Amino acid sequence: MSDPAATTQAGTSPAASMTQAGNGGRSVPNADIGGSNPAKRIGLGLFLVLCVVGLAFLIAFFGAVRHWLALHTGTLHGGPDLYYNFWSGFGSDLGEATLITAVGVGVYTGVRKVNCHTKGCWRIGHHTLEGTPYILCRKHHPYVPTKGASHEHILEQHRKFKEASEAP
Repeated sequence: MSDPAATTQAGTSPAASMTQAGNGGRSVPNADIGGSNPAKRIGLGLFLVLCVVGLAFLIAFFGAVRHWLALHTGTLHGGPDLYYNFWSGFGSDLGEATLITAVGVGVYTGVRKVNCHTKGCWRIGHHTLEGTPYILCRKHHPYVPTKGASHEHILEQHRKFKEASEAP
């Protein structure tokens, strides 16, 4: 028996093929297979042209851009030395930005490590799913009660574990 989603009719292009994708049996045209979207190609071409024009303006007016940058970062009119105003003003924020970025990356990494592995769930995952590397929260784990476990339920689970570990 062949898979209806994998077979295509003769004479149809891959872009026009219909796919059934778990949406109640409805057929949906698969637009990602085949040719590129003309609007995306025009947008990419326009972006590349703007990048080339911007680079040309940067090269043409490099002196003015360098002067503006030196003036606004504080290196144009120095105090005791050339870079005094930079490190006393604009440059002093670099350490704070580094610290805030490091803390943000650390928090994000910690949250991604301990949160539920279900996509889009930010709950803390405490329960491993047997046979998989996933850690899930009590809402998404199939065997953890969502209303809280009673004492009888906990004892029953412990009894089942003891029986399973003594069986082999």
